[in-house]
Amino acid sequence: MSIRPVLKMGDPRLLEVARKVEKLGTSELDDLIQDMHDTMEALNGAGLAAPQIGVGLQVVIFGMKRNPRYPDAEEVPYTVLVNPEVAPLTREMEQDWEGCLSVPGMRGMVPRFTKLRYQGLDQYGRPIDREVEGFHARVVQHECDHLQGILYPMRVTDFRTFGFTDVLFPGQAPMDE
Repeated sequence: MSIRPVLKMGDPRLLEVARKVEKLGTSELDDLIQDMHDTMEALNGAGLAAPQIGVGLQVVIFGMKRNPRYPDAEEVPYTVLVNPEVAPLTREMEQDWEGCLSVPGMRGMVPRFTKLRYQGLDQYGRPIDREVEGFHARVVQHECDHLQGILYPMRVTDFRTFGFTDVLFPGQAPMDE
């Protein structure tokens, strides 16, 4: 399909709460998901939420094999998640670096739950119900935050750990998300 422009922090559409998807298995939903996939792949992202491309629907995609931007991260299965619900399975949280295609060139240390359960539907209405941890759990939380109008800088607790990627990690390859 096509690679869509990604909205950047400051665009008010990123702060809106996304609407539930009412009809599954439609050509419009298929086209949206294909555009999201093409956009995420082109930008070497680990995930993308529909609001990031200006579509205020509860749709996220994520997945990653080996990615030079995340050399230490485990693989995450490619997933299309519609109308997700996320519930922590522990109170344990872990701080780690995050970036975002909507906040290019920056990184921040963000606390996230280490284990969670997520539920929702795939694009055809089949149920998804998974318990995950580690990087997989972090990616799901990050992408689902977008559906609530939350960008990762809003979760940074110590702004001494937030800044430009090239300053924080000199000599490393550029990382945008």
